[in-house]
Amino acid sequence: MQRRFSDYLIISLKGVAMGAADAVPGVSGGTIAFISGIYEELISTISNVNISLFKTLFSKGIKAFWQQANGNFLTALLLGIIVSFVSFMRLAKYLLEHHPVLIWSFFFGLIVASIYFVGKQITKWNIAVVICSIIGAGIAFYITTLPALSNNDNPWFLFLAGAIAICAMILPGISGSFILIILGAYKTLSDALHDFDIKKIVIFTTGAIIGLLSFSRVLKWLFKHHHNITLALLTGFIFGSLNKVWPWKKTLTWHTNSKGIKTPLLEESISPFTFEGESQITMAIILMILGFLTIFILEKLGSKKQ
Repeated sequence: MQRRFSDYLIISLKGVAMGAADAVPGVSGGTIAFISGIYEELISTISNVNISLFKTLFSKGIKAFWQQANGNFLTALLLGIIVSFVSFMRLAKYLLEHHPVLIWSFFFGLIVASIYFVGKQITKWNIAVVICSIIGAGIAFYITTLPALSNNDNPWFLFLAGAIAICAMILPGISGSFILIILGAYKTLSDALHDFDIKKIVIFTTGAIIGLLSFSRVLKWLFKHHHNITLALLTGFIFGSLNKVWPWKKTLTWHTNSKGIKTPLLEESISPFTFEGESQITMAIILMILGFLTIFILEKLGSKKQ
């Protein structure tokens, strides 16, 4: 596939959007990848990482290896994701702590639009497709209602957490960061990154790599053999995840750490009219619309031939 520099710039911008989404627990970068038209290429590229790829490196050289690995695409995308994730993570943390209603409103609008754009790619609706979309929605909704587990830094647990979270991260509608919170590994990983705990980072990363390489092959097979069913499940996942990003929440239980800092442990969605504090309805609606329109822009970029 011949691409110009401008094409790779657009791919990097899509990576920026994916990184920003992944920095927020509750929003999936996979959703952004799907809407922007690079999801199946991303899954296919990842699944092609195998022994034959490295045989190409030794038998035909770096150039052939790079082309087979779709290296330009991966480099452009990863550059955008990493730069965005690192820079947006602190901003997201600040906004979630000080302006939660506003940031969740933006992502709520974004995900509502995503449901339409993913769902419209289903070429044929039948009973099986409808049932799968309902199942997907039910699974995602159930996940959003689970309370967070206590932190766990056992090596095997970190390995499994990495494998599970990365699978969620590439699934539209399910947030890898949110899965880490539910598993009780989010703080452990955050602390490891902050303290440069190489051992924990390597264990988690190894689990993530193995999970990514394995699960991408499953997704590639599903898209090839059960395209509509797979899209229906993903549409359901995105719909079910709306509960997590609903802006107005009531905290049912809190977690207090050793420093006395309280964080929500279990929340439920409520009406903005019964929300304790400033509901900011007008600004929330504006941001929902902006989030909705953002998906239209990404979808327009994705519809261009890359």
